[in-house]
Amino acid sequence: MVRPIILVTPSQQASGVELLDPSISVGNSYLETLSQAGALPLALPLSTNRTQLAAYLERADGLLLTGGDDLDPRLYWPDVSSELLAKCDCEGPIRDTMELTLLDLLFRNPKPLLAVCRGHQLVNVALGGTLYVDLPTQRTGSLDHAQMERRFEPVHQVDILPYSLAAEIWNQKRLSVNSTHHQAIQRIADPLLPSLMATDGVIEGTELRPEYTQILPWYQSVQFHPERLANSYPVHQRLFQAFVGACVSSLK
Repeated sequence: MVRPIILVTPSQQASGVELLDPSISVGNSYLETLSQAGALPLALPLSTNRTQLAAYLERADGLLLTGGDDLDPRLYWPDVSSELLAKCDCEGPIRDTMELTLLDLLFRNPKPLLAVCRGHQLVNVALGGTLYVDLPTQRTGSLDHAQMERRFEPVHQVDILPYSLAAEIWNQKRLSVNSTHHQAIQRIADPLLPSLMATDGVIEGTELRPEYTQILPWYQSVQFHPERLANSYPVHQRLFQAFVGACVSSLK
């Protein structure tokens, strides 16, 4: 099988451990899981240069938007309160701008896209949706979705909606997932459909509505981190296998 090149977006760090200069961070589990599924993953530099990002995408066969800190709520809610804003841990404008630019370029030159956690939220915002800035504050009765100390183990279940692409990928009705987020989709963007749902109603996965599939040849998003579970819980490798398979198909 041809090994497709898949771009992986980085997190931003103020300084690195070794050289104390501005650095990036990419969880190696993303790269390992993609490699095990048959891809050649490539971590991107942190850049807002549209020409440079377009050149990377032109040479790549797919894009993975990773997790990380919060999006700036002012991107989708200009009048967000200072109290809610104070609950956010934002990386700063560089990453937000970079990933929104990548999505704009990708929609103009469609290739398969997988979006994880922050990426799941980012795509919803890019397509016109909104987020809960802080679930405990804004949504009573929700599960504890911010179980950071158990990030490598399942902590709750999600329902896989029937007749979805997700149902074909996972080939089961329910899935046990980890959960390390305090934000979530509030109003889902018009081009998207929920594909995975937590038992408290929080949207844990999305895909494109049939009438919008021209936007991308393949798209899945998840609110959890399957790359952290894939080694111990092989069912989570199915998502990466499907993604890589779509990237291979797009080469033909």
